Order: sequence, then structure tokens, then C-alpha cells
Amino acid sequence: MREIVVFSGSAHRGLAQAVCAELGVELSSVEMTRFSNDCLQAQLQANCRQRDVYIVQPLVPPTQEHLMELLLMIDAARGASAAQVTAVIPHYAYARSDKKDASRISIGGRLVADMLTTAGVDRVLTMTLHAPQVHGFFSVPVDHLTALGVLAEHFLDDDLTDAVVVSPDLGNAKTATQFSRLLGLPVAAGSKRRLADDRVIIDAIVGDVAGKRAIVLDDEIATGGSIVELLDRLADEGCTGAAVACTHGLFVGKAVDRLSQHPMITEVITTDTVPAPQGWPDLKIRSVAGLFAQAITRIHAGESISSLFDGVDPALGPPQPKLFD
Repeated sequence: MREIVVFSGSAHRGLAQAVCAELGVELSSVEMTRFSNDCLQAQLQANCRQRDVYIVQPLVPPTQEHLMELLLMIDAARGASAAQVTAVIPHYAYARSDKKDASRISIGGRLVADMLTTAGVDRVLTMTLHAPQVHGFFSVPVDHLTALGVLAEHFLDDDLTDAVVVSPDLGNAKTATQFSRLLGLPVAAGSKRRLADDRVIIDAIVGDVAGKRAIVLDDEIATGGSIVELLDRLADEGCTGAAVACTHGLFVGKAVDRLSQHPMITEVITTDTVPAPQGWPDLKIRSVAGLFAQAITRIHAGESISSLFDGVDPALGPPQPKLFD
């Protein structure tokens, strides 16, 4: 692994250090300078010439600050004659901006993809995009990891009698179905309408949840408003309690208070794609550093990434046989 160099911005150095520990390499330092006019400058403190450079930086609040750090580090690596520059973006925040659903609205997911490519990135490594179609916004290869297996491991030793996997909305139902198969459980979903960024209405629950314990699966939890609304509907349908699991636990605003004190919630499980919130000791965090380290090793060696998820996600597993030649 001597030809691999790993850098990190300020967004989540803890994850970058954990990935480096799995790889058996040191995390190289970056000098980030802020000038008097508030402009940033990145200087990489390790030799990049003809080496594979990996820059670990999830796009978490302050998102624009961390995005600019990432772009500057990519530009610095490209200018330092790196053989290949891979942006490791565990949480790609702009995946929520994936379509034109109102007049004169920007499509941030595509714009940020273009910015990364213009900066000089050769490849992107990310996890659980909120909108999978954002994958297609990039003109460079994208390796899209999933945390379903990591989250499922948390529940496999539990008594899952009378449990049901629940998706907060129908759009996430396919992923919830894959998760339910890993646990051998039935699946249900909420019928959700979003009124604003932090306001949703769940009209109904599709599936049988009466007398059952829910395992609520979501890709990302920000303010927790959707989860609280879902729990209210589940209680109306006779659900007895709920564990909440997500890949990206941002937990901004009132989310910690909403979820840590909710009477329906027995536990909340997330991964370390983003930094953990302060003041929530009962939050359970599963690390995905090993997955990212394995992916980096395989990228460096020119090996398959999809084989990491055989039996976890059919979309990422081996090719299925053709019905017709």
C-alpha cells in the first residue's frame, strides 16, 4: 500500500483515521489556510507524484465550507502530478437535489458532480446516495457502497419475533425490502408527502404492523421530522415500539431531543459516515471504515467492488443470468 496516499479535510478526520488504520497507512496532513478575505487555500503535506491519492471528506454541515475544502484538495493533488485522485465522499449531501420539481430551480446534485470533475477528480467513492440516479450525473466512475449489511449485523443476534421492517416512504421501499430479506422479516412502508424541508405528512401505512415491533430503516435522518411523523402513524396502527436505523445520522436541529426522548423508540442505530452528535451517549454507531478500506484496496488493485456486497444488495452483486440471448 506504499503507493496510496490518504488525505482528509476538516469534515470527519475520525473516519479518515479509522480508514487509514484499516489500510495500514498514515493519514497525511493538509495545511488549510484562510486568508483575510475569507478565501481558503489547501496545501498537501505529502508527496503525490505518480501515486493514488484518496481524499476523505463527507459533505456535512457546514456543507459549502467542506465542499470547497474538497475541491481545493483535489486541485492540489492534480497539480502535484497524482496518478489518480479519488474523492471519498461517504455522505454526498447534494444527492437530495436531483431533479427539477419547481420552476427555475437549480439541480445541485449535477452541479456539484460537474465541479468535482472540473477540479480534477478521476473517481468518486460514496455510500447510500439519497437519490441513486445522482450516480448518473458524474462523467467519471462512481463506486456506490451500501451499509445494509453493516446495519443488519446489529439486529441478527436479537429476537426478531413479531418484528417488521418499515420504510418511511414508498421511494425507499426497495431498499427496505432488501434489508428485510437480510433479516428474514416482512416489510411495510409509509405513504409520505413532503410539505417543506422539515415538514412531512404520512397519510397511511402500507403493510401489517399491528402488534409488531418496527425496525425503521432510512438512508438519512436530518431533523427527525419524518421519523416522528412515521412513529405517530405506526402507533395509530397498533405498533408496539420501534428501533430506528439509518446510514447517515446527521441529527441536526431538534433531532437529538426528538428521537432520544420519544416513547416509541427503543434504540437508534447509525453509521460513522458523518460525525456523531454531541450529548447522545445511547446512540449506537456501526463503523463503515472497514468497508471503505476494502473498497480503496480493491480500487488500487483493479479488483471488483461489487463482490463486497454479494448477498447484500442484488443491484451491486454479480450479474444476473439473461432471460434471452
